[in-house]
Amino acid sequence: MPNANTRPKRTRRHRRTQREDAARNELVSRSLESAQQCLFSQDYGTAFVHYLLALNLAPALRDFANESFRFTLFKWADELDSLGRIQDLFDCYEQAMELFPVDEVIVNSMGEHLFRMGFRDEAAGHFYKALKLRPDFPEAKENFYRVANWLVERWHFLMLNDHGRNHKYQLAIKKAVEGGCSSVLDIGTGTGILGMCAKMAGAAEVYACELSKTMYELACEVLSANGMANSIKIVHLKSLDMEIPKDIPNRVSLVVTETVDAGLFGEGIIESLIHAWKHLLLPPPNFREPLSSPSQTGRVIPAGATVFGVAVQCREIRRHHRLCVSSLGGLDLSAVGQIYSPVSCSADTEDSTEPYTTERLSRLRGGYLQLTQTFTALNIDFNNVQELEGLCSREVMQLRLCVTQEGILDALAIWFQLHLDQDNHLSTGPQEDTCWEQAIYPVQSPFNTVKCGDEILVEVSCKDSYLRLCCVAIVRDGHTFHMDNVTKGSSKIPNANPESELCSALAGLQTNQEKPSRAFMLESTEIALLNNTAYHNSFQRAMSKLLVTLTSTRRSQESNTELDPIYVLDVSEGFSVLSLMAAQLGFDSSEDNHIRPGLVQAYSSVEKEHHQTMLRLLAKENGVLESALEFWLSHVEDDSAVFQRPSIEKLWSAIILDCIETCGLIRQKLLEKATLARCLLEDGGQIFPERIVIHGMLVESDTLLLESAVQGTEPTLGFNIAPFINQFTVPVHMFLDLSTLECTHLSEPVELFTLDLMNNTANYTDKEVKVQVSTSGNLTAIPFWYQIHLDSEQSVSTYSEDSHWKQAAVVLQQPLAVSRGEWVRLSIRLHKSSISITAVKEEWLGADDVIREAEPLTSDS
Repeated sequence: MPNANTRPKRTRRHRRTQREDAARNELVSRSLESAQQCLFSQDYGTAFVHYLLALNLAPALRDFANESFRFTLFKWADELDSLGRIQDLFDCYEQAMELFPVDEVIVNSMGEHLFRMGFRDEAAGHFYKALKLRPDFPEAKENFYRVANWLVERWHFLMLNDHGRNHKYQLAIKKAVEGGCSSVLDIGTGTGILGMCAKMAGAAEVYACELSKTMYELACEVLSANGMANSIKIVHLKSLDMEIPKDIPNRVSLVVTETVDAGLFGEGIIESLIHAWKHLLLPPPNFREPLSSPSQTGRVIPAGATVFGVAVQCREIRRHHRLCVSSLGGLDLSAVGQIYSPVSCSADTEDSTEPYTTERLSRLRGGYLQLTQTFTALNIDFNNVQELEGLCSREVMQLRLCVTQEGILDALAIWFQLHLDQDNHLSTGPQEDTCWEQAIYPVQSPFNTVKCGDEILVEVSCKDSYLRLCCVAIVRDGHTFHMDNVTKGSSKIPNANPESELCSALAGLQTNQEKPSRAFMLESTEIALLNNTAYHNSFQRAMSKLLVTLTSTRRSQESNTELDPIYVLDVSEGFSVLSLMAAQLGFDSSEDNHIRPGLVQAYSSVEKEHHQTMLRLLAKENGVLESALEFWLSHVEDDSAVFQRPSIEKLWSAIILDCIETCGLIRQKLLEKATLARCLLEDGGQIFPERIVIHGMLVESDTLLLESAVQGTEPTLGFNIAPFINQFTVPVHMFLDLSTLECTHLSEPVELFTLDLMNNTANYTDKEVKVQVSTSGNLTAIPFWYQIHLDSEQSVSTYSEDSHWKQAAVVLQQPLAVSRGEWVRLSIRLHKSSISITAVKEEWLGADDVIREAEPLTSDS
């Protein structure tokens, strides 16, 4: 009877399983119930723990509880973030992704937290995974495009499309390898193209290093696709951290690198090469022993460089680094003294300053004027380690530049020629057809007019491995006038008229006694904003009109009582004087505006202490009482809760929004901010601006194509690189200056889209616009800009001569051949402040066809 012995055992197991299932189900049920109760009481941390327990015990319920779990996770994560518990936040996401490994929303949210905390490589991986899980997920797509600009900067595409640059490196490497350099190290390999050139030339051993995780992984893919994964060893390290034999077995005979920026030394090439000569390279050739083999000695490509420069006059550079106006929208700006940008090489500048910025001189609006002949600033031999080591300890060299053209000294512009070897050279000059920008050293002294025959004294040094050029003085008629003293008011460059010079000097002494010398640093974009007089004057007129209207309305309604203050809130990003302009209008006592002095109570959202100091000084100088201008963030408990009533029983009369980023894109969450702002406005109140109209046109531009994606294998010397780096292509290009962009206009400008910030029911998510082609060509991009309507009468364009905003463009994935007279249908979509545009040629479209729009957004959308 064998079955009699086994049957009771099965029954006991079955009963135990039933009891365990019942207990588990009871625990799951109670955990879910507790989670709901915790959510109701906003105890998100405890709710999260209950959900983890329940869903781990009952995986079948995960789909059912997915939405509630997401909500709990996101609320708890925000709370942890605000408390600074970053490791706990990441632990919660790891637990969540173990439960929901293919939930694209959770994966994308994890990426957003990583990106905000500076972990861009890791964030990119999560955004990329979310897109793989759901290719049409708009939030993940937008996030990936945003992080792609950080991880693979746009110059990578330009460099790889620069066949001339790639070919010259190839020739120099081939010559060195064939000459006996059998082992090669590619420092900062990027996509791996230089290392592959060395292997193709016959190098026996090729190594490469790359610090960026994204570029390292991309290079590994490229090497595999080109059949070199086993013949080129690539390590994810900075070259300074490489050791022998840990990372490479022996010293190499050739180092190839292009770790240079527009200022030559800004990417650390000096430090990298000093370390390489000491630890990774074979010793340099000993000319006393000419018979030594190249395989037994070391060398570097590039072998050296020569730095050139010129002094220039350029309005575009000036208005980004020096305040060019004395008054703005009715405000006298003299109280703040000198305003300068963070780009400076002066000896007494702060540590936060940068020695130079970069521009492509050939694309600057209004062009530039050379004030001197081209000069040589520096020569450097990368194959001389003693010279490299002594570079930073060199004595400061002084150059005397003879002025050949009268003008305003706005900057020194420099470029260089890389000497790859004796036969191959690369120039980054402004007249070259090159992928390079030039380094710009702005001159921020307000006294900078030069005449033919003057000499500009320039100091050249290499501090902290940065090349620094500083204009220190101007020599005129045998007299030296130091520019640092000039900025402090102790001396002045003489005028041609001695009497005028004497009067100016006396006036200067009197002024200096009344107004102590001050100086404030603003970002270059903030300085350009202050120099945009058209925008501020338009705002002054629009705000004045609103104040008169509100005052008149209140007087008719409250004839026997004192009028309540008119509350104005400015939530602009960075430094803004708009709140002060509104406050000053309240103190305008002219008879025709009917505004009682002191009626306006203005609030500014500036955070930085020196910004607040500047506004206080300007308020005092312009007759605005200190009580009429306050700083709003000191009135709110949480910086994220900016949109609140001015007091419990009051509403705002005007709220000023910063709608367009200087890069040319709509600010994130603009429509959400406008919705909150509308709820806080009194009857008759207004949002500035009230409406934004997006304009665009059809263009053909090879430049935009080259900046957006690698164009096949021809520019990359036949290597298969394009499919891998083009994964980081972004469809929208920013920081464009359409007035200087090399392109052919294929249509007239058209209105693409409208955002109504005062009436959300008038908005829509999608729109189709038909555009008639005026010039035949290949449609490659749709540049766009904005007409910012402050009210029904006042508006400014972001595509004007004085605009501090740049333009942007949507680049099509594939060019579209169009002929004059044909029609192109543009489908425009706005999703969370991001614009996407697709283009289809519609030969059958006629002038009378209707433009279709999607259903308007509701206030809950």
